[in-house]
Amino acid sequence: MRVVIALGGNALLRRGQAMTAENQRANVRIACEAIAPIARGHEVVISHGNGPQVGLLALQGAAYKPDEVYPLDVLGAETEGGIGYMIEQELGNLLPSEVPFATLLTMIEVSSDDPAFGDPTKFIGPVYDKAAADGLAGEKGWAFKQDGDKWRRVVPSPAPKRIFEIRPIRWLIEKGTVVICAGGGGIPTVYDGQRKLRGIEAVIDKDFAAELLAREVDADMFIMATDAPGVCIDWGTPTQKEIATTSPEGLRSFNFPAGSMGPKVEAACQFAEKTGKKAAIGSLADLPAIMAGTAGTIVSTEFQSVSYRG
Repeated sequence: MRVVIALGGNALLRRGQAMTAENQRANVRIACEAIAPIARGHEVVISHGNGPQVGLLALQGAAYKPDEVYPLDVLGAETEGGIGYMIEQELGNLLPSEVPFATLLTMIEVSSDDPAFGDPTKFIGPVYDKAAADGLAGEKGWAFKQDGDKWRRVVPSPAPKRIFEIRPIRWLIEKGTVVICAGGGGIPTVYDGQRKLRGIEAVIDKDFAAELLAREVDADMFIMATDAPGVCIDWGTPTQKEIATTSPEGLRSFNFPAGSMGPKVEAACQFAEKTGKKAAIGSLADLPAIMAGTAGTIVSTEFQSVSYRG
């Protein structure tokens, strides 16, 4: 079975943790311990988030020369390499030595007239209190929105249209390689008026990029691993229930926050509708059980109604 696993940002850095290489490596090690049993028996492609890492690099660059801050597309490329390196090493320590790995810098085309550029919504970087966020907004011209009880920088999140490296990704998978690609939603690029490709100041949603990746590599299953056991309705209330199985229509009948579960829900629905295969959302620790259909929220056009767990 060919499986695309999209690691949520919590797999690399948990909320409130210091953004150190040691913390990131420890979290990557935990993620790889969950992925290793899957990779021993299936073809695995891994994607991942990078919001905190991009934000940290942006702050480091601004501290050096505030008027020469590196653009987000370049920072995204840097995080793809650094995070991919950690995943390769930690997962390689768990799998047989003959298993090959490859991390690919992945450029993804977006449309320059995507409406997302008029309404920045994608969180990147660390959290701030209101006073610090206001100060940075005035100093650097950044946009901020509230994330829980804190504030974070937001940037445009255009829809992914095409993965430029899809052919080498497919070639590597066919040779038995564990591929790490489309990290952080891929590197956002557009064609200018002269049909020249260039990077753009944006962040593609990692779940939508991973869903496109899963379709393009003809994955048999698409899994979005997060810190929640599955998709829940009435979250945080006495009537909270976890959805076990559902059709795309059934899942869309509920409302989920755009800044957290919303993109995952829509990405799962898109994959199920466009491929006729299964998508899943669930806890990183439950990956084997999600594969078996006994944990997480499984989305498929095969299901006629919504069922609940527990």
